[in-house]
Amino acid sequence: MADLQCLPPTHQPRVSDHMEQIKDMITQIINNDCAYVVDGDVFFAVDKISNYGCLSGQKLENHRAGERVAVDSRKRNPADFALWKAAKPGEPSWESPWGPGRPGWHIECSAMSAHYLSFKFDIHGGGIDLIFPHHENEVAQSRAACQESCVSYWMHNGHVTNNNEKMSKSLGNFFTIRQITERYHPLALRHFLISAHYRSPLNYSVLQLEGASEAVYYIYQTLQDCEDTLSSFKEATPSEGTEPKGKTVRVLPDAEKCIKGLQKDFLDKMADDLNTSHVLTGAFQDALKFINNNTNTLKKKQQKQRQLAIIQSLTEIEKEVKGVLDILGLLPPITYSEILEQLKGKALIRADLTEEQISRLIEERILARKEKDFAKSDRIRADLTVKGIALMDVGTETIWRPCVPVEQEEKLPS
Repeated sequence: MADLQCLPPTHQPRVSDHMEQIKDMITQIINNDCAYVVDGDVFFAVDKISNYGCLSGQKLENHRAGERVAVDSRKRNPADFALWKAAKPGEPSWESPWGPGRPGWHIECSAMSAHYLSFKFDIHGGGIDLIFPHHENEVAQSRAACQESCVSYWMHNGHVTNNNEKMSKSLGNFFTIRQITERYHPLALRHFLISAHYRSPLNYSVLQLEGASEAVYYIYQTLQDCEDTLSSFKEATPSEGTEPKGKTVRVLPDAEKCIKGLQKDFLDKMADDLNTSHVLTGAFQDALKFINNNTNTLKKKQQKQRQLAIIQSLTEIEKEVKGVLDILGLLPPITYSEILEQLKGKALIRADLTEEQISRLIEERILARKEKDFAKSDRIRADLTVKGIALMDVGTETIWRPCVPVEQEEKLPS
């Protein structure tokens, strides 16, 4: 998770370390007449909560008990659920006021949330399949324990699927982050994961991962070019008190429009239920295009005042782009040149090639072009493109960068 630049949680509680909090909450629910004890089991009485079903929209009268699991005849209502389960042979158990046993599935989360966050907190997350009954029961039992209990926002994420089927061990169609990051850079995977709205299902696709890899390479290469260009003009960059007399260096009108557009677009999309799926399109891409166009322009001879304006514009837009990446967790912790080399290294693994082999092929292509054997030159380039390696002629030099393979077979990581 650290490789994906996910912030570590402050606490990672274990249920077995919080038995006292769990038993205390169950006791409070019983005292509030919202639960009852039967033969060492404690059941929550759902009909004691007037708005049971408020989170999921489920109604008690619509429940069809007994269709999947036999109804426990000891329950007052078939929808009642266990807060505490009496001990069974071979199962772990703890002592309690109702006899030895273990917590029910739902009570653990409410007790630990209340312990660390109080009964009122802002955000509760989880998979979309947990809305009912798990989260619905959390709401009910928390309110039964404390009437002021409240979660401001419930955020339910869609599943990552493979061939439009939910990944699961039973289907054998799942794989780990570690497996994927053996072939793809963690930040490319992060880019892929935020390419869909968090509530939408995200279908795993090798082609989409390749696209994410190319997208982050383009972003970091653009920022690297900008950084190199600004560094080369460092002496020309105005510092405090060194602007031309009587003139203030301002960003170009196009740059000001680009910056305002990026700021508005980012805030609008993030305010729209964290709609990250479109954050890196539109105005963000316009900002990258502005950087690329103006780094090239800056290399050409310009009047001093315009040169300073371009430098100021690039500096400000680079700052805005980095700010967006930082919030999204896509700002690399190392230099751009280092992250670009890492991305190239992953591309070599996927292509089953070494840097030396590519260098040799580049030399063969250069020789073929000198000998006017353009068929061979084109074949070398095409063969590498199929493997996700793009050759680019820059002046008299040929360089390579990762690209989306022309032909890509969909398969799981080995």
